[in-house]
Amino acid sequence: MPELFIAPDGRARCHWCAATPGYQAYHDHEWGFPVADDRRLFEKLSLEGFQSGLSWLTILNKRENFRAAFAGFDFGAVARFTEEDVLRLLGDAGIVRHRGKIEAVIHNAQRALEMVEREGSLAAFFWRHAPAPAQVAGPAGPTGPVSQTDESRALSRELKKRGWKFVGPTTVYSFMQAMGLVNDHAPGCAVRDEVEQARRSFRRP
Repeated sequence: MPELFIAPDGRARCHWCAATPGYQAYHDHEWGFPVADDRRLFEKLSLEGFQSGLSWLTILNKRENFRAAFAGFDFGAVARFTEEDVLRLLGDAGIVRHRGKIEAVIHNAQRALEMVEREGSLAAFFWRHAPAPAQVAGPAGPTGPVSQTDESRALSRELKKRGWKFVGPTTVYSFMQAMGLVNDHAPGCAVRDEVEQARRSFRRP
């Protein structure tokens, strides 16, 4: 599978973002840029859990609905969700109505509060698991060949040990790619250097 495609604006981009303009916007402005905001980190890990068995495009198209349904992914608020909220979410056609995944987000919100108390922030914990630049794997987008790494397996194990759910090594690696813990834009992608520059200037929490 080719790593690049030439978009209508003449710029080369990772092949996986060719599907829709929304996918391309996500690729150009979000995917791979480093994130230290706890709410965004929690949101992305939650949405990766919902993606399991589905495409990221499906989740991306429903993202605003997910945000509305889960209190903007304020994990302090989500941690207080009750069975009544679960039933409300199961009736929400704008999201993926899967009881196990919905309950996992609520459960993980409670674990996130514990992590903040223990680590200071989610960002401090997650960025501690970012690989050294020399150890970063080759390029791989949501449909690329690399689906997990030693670092994602280690992070997955640690999260599971702390009680988190729907955090397998493939899910975790997709999270690491998206949140900038690795730069998996393909060589020659117009955004790769922008991401790398952002990563160099990023101060790890």
